[in-house]
Amino acid sequence: MKPLDFNIFEAQQTHLTPLKGRILIAEPFLQGLYFKRSIILLTEYSENGAVGFVLNKPMDYYPDEVIEDLFSFKGELHLGGPVATDTLYYIHTLGDKIPNSVQITDTLYWGGDFEYLKELINKDEATYRDVKFFAGYSGWSAGQLESEIEEKSWIVSTTQIEDFINLNHSDMWKKAMEELGSQFKSWINFPENPKFN
Repeated sequence: MKPLDFNIFEAQQTHLTPLKGRILIAEPFLQGLYFKRSIILLTEYSENGAVGFVLNKPMDYYPDEVIEDLFSFKGELHLGGPVATDTLYYIHTLGDKIPNSVQITDTLYWGGDFEYLKELINKDEATYRDVKFFAGYSGWSAGQLESEIEEKSWIVSTTQIEDFINLNHSDMWKKAMEELGSQFKSWINFPENPKFN
């Protein structure tokens, strides 16, 4: 019998360029605390490297437990990546309301005046729907992300990040895969722990 010349787990990928505002979807075999079935928003991308935040890895802490003078915030603190995990970062949809923010997409911004943001939250003028907090970030040196994409560790998606930002974290990876099309069906159904297959 002639062996079949294909791999049912190798989906045909379109090689999109990683850009600021695009999302990275981890392939289902990528392991590890930070990147297993992760969705990463790229907030910075250039020939010098890339920066992003894992959107679907909530921690057991809440921002108001670790941020001084933040009175009440119902959103989760997310594990943004393995770099500088003792530092807090945030993305938001508050735009020009937060001075010195960096625009990522038409509606999404990164950073800005932290004291002013805390003031808005404490006045109930900003909520977990507007702001996501991260401990640490994901970073790549020049050429590193491109190599990982070439190795098929990541799929670059043009799906609008706004479609994912407020999804339940446990649904985010599957939803992102579904958006890529039927050729990724075998990836969606691949067990998270292959030992239980």
